[in-house]
Amino acid sequence: MKVKYLLMALSALMLFSATTADAKKKKKVDLWPDGTPVSEWFKQATPATLESLGKQYVLTEHGVKQDSTLVQTEAIQAVIDKAARSGEKTVVIVPQGTFLSGALFMRQGVNLWVAEGGKLKGSDDIKDFPICDTRIEGQSCKYFPALLNVDKIDGITISGKGVVDGNGLRYWRAFWLRRSWNPKCTNKDEQRPRLLYVSHSKNVEVSGLTFQHSPFWTTHYYQCENVRALNLRILSPASPVKAPSTDAIDIDVCKNMLVKGCFMAVNDDAIALKGGKGVDADKAPDNGSNENIIIEDCEYGFSHGCLTCGSESVHNKNIILRRIKVEHGQRLLWLKMRPDTPQNYEYITVEDITGFVSNFIFIKPWTQFFDLEGRTEIPLSYGDHITMRNINMTCDKFFEVQKSDQYKLSNFVFENITLNAKGSPLDESQVEGFVVKNVNVSY
Repeated sequence: MKVKYLLMALSALMLFSATTADAKKKKKVDLWPDGTPVSEWFKQATPATLESLGKQYVLTEHGVKQDSTLVQTEAIQAVIDKAARSGEKTVVIVPQGTFLSGALFMRQGVNLWVAEGGKLKGSDDIKDFPICDTRIEGQSCKYFPALLNVDKIDGITISGKGVVDGNGLRYWRAFWLRRSWNPKCTNKDEQRPRLLYVSHSKNVEVSGLTFQHSPFWTTHYYQCENVRALNLRILSPASPVKAPSTDAIDIDVCKNMLVKGCFMAVNDDAIALKGGKGVDADKAPDNGSNENIIIEDCEYGFSHGCLTCGSESVHNKNIILRRIKVEHGQRLLWLKMRPDTPQNYEYITVEDITGFVSNFIFIKPWTQFFDLEGRTEIPLSYGDHITMRNINMTCDKFFEVQKSDQYKLSNFVFENITLNAKGSPLDESQVEGFVVKNVNVSY
């Protein structure tokens, strides 16, 4: 009998241990802000190696000259096209040296590798970027392509240890000259290309490279799925000449995107979520949601917004910004509430952040260049289920949130926050359903 009871006790102990282990595993499951599980895809963040990218086509071995003063768009494009015609998995290599080019278009089956000491540099003459159908500032329209363009490709890697340089100084000076003559000059009015534009593509990796001195937005992803941006350095100056509108990463109607291990210091938003603009933006087929986006383990130099929703944005859901160090950001979380666009920013979590920002959270109407197109009623927008937690920072202003009839704010959680701030105390009345736990602010 003693043996029987001993076996029963042992069996119960084993069952308890297994149950406890299962419970611990469940606790460790990564969840989206809406409570659904994050897929294993987001844990696969090892960059591709050159050897894994296929048959190698080195530019200088296929007719491209090692001449930093010669624009060689056609010669470089010919190498890309030749690699595509091979029918094999291939990689075009930019070797050591500087290679000038206008707009280049990647092909299915062709990867790109910029070697250490290599630089792919954009032309500073806009005629080297012929107008085409593209997407810019929340609209599908005719505009200038990027230096590197990826469209309708399934499976591509753009990587290496080299530099992709936008050569933007001439464009920046022209923009500010035009703005001084016409203060209403829009970002699109001064003609300038982006550095990388990826559209209608999936299973994309962009890793290891330095993207710098873009004339306009630095990297832009539109209607893409399963994109990894890994270990990038994205740079543009705030002085002595400001690089206008040089967002580091613009995410535009994308699903499943991981931004990890990047350093971003740009004269605009570091991460901007876009998706469309206008009174009927939520109905237009070219527009849509950003869903399942993680930005983690990154460092920020200077930027206008660490995580910005808008201004051309319709719907953002399940967005995570975590484990971030900020040297000097103007705004940690910025919700641009555009009067002419129905917007819904929901299930956004910002956590485990250190450093300095001018504004901890910033929510106000965004009125630059908006257009109600003759309508009198402003569409209602929403900011819902916004969580900010486990944050220790210094900031100038804590709670820059303006109540407005044009949007409704609800279900905010501020938890485990320690701030050294100068002003803008927390005003819980601005939000319907505000949970505040262990928030300590020293003024």
